[in-house]
Amino acid sequence: MVAVTLWIASLCRQDPSYGGWSYVRRIDGETGAAAIKGAAGGERRTTAAKMSLTALTEALEGLSDLPSDAAVILRFSDLELASQLVTSDGDYAAAEPDAWAAARAAVAARPVLEMVPASADDAVHGFLAAWAEFGLDTSKSRGTFKAAIPKPNLMKFPG
Repeated sequence: MVAVTLWIASLCRQDPSYGGWSYVRRIDGETGAAAIKGAAGGERRTTAAKMSLTALTEALEGLSDLPSDAAVILRFSDLELASQLVTSDGDYAAAEPDAWAAARAAVAARPVLEMVPASADDAVHGFLAAWAEFGLDTSKSRGTFKAAIPKPNLMKFPG
């Protein structure tokens, strides 16, 4: 069975304001450019909750080329995320119902999913935060967007 590790990060300067998100995925046990991919994006007039949920949804949808029963370890920086996904009336569901529903559907489509909080002191967090910041900055001039993280950059990923 295929196993993959996902890392996600998101940020929003003021709530609501410009926001950004990023993710990186690595197929466990494999090396090289084919084993890793990632993306970053951002939006104008968004919330921290929406950026966190968007990062999760984009990361899980980025697994579409893998079998649905692939084992997934998800490392996330938003410590509220896991608890918000298991409640139907939490802050994220109330503030961002569409993004919350999309995230719940993406989670439900992955039967083997383990969610693990990531450490803010980890080098991985710095890499992801920089790409989420790129998403935030780019959304200021372009509006909503999504772009793949270039392979040369991904090959420097510390995870």
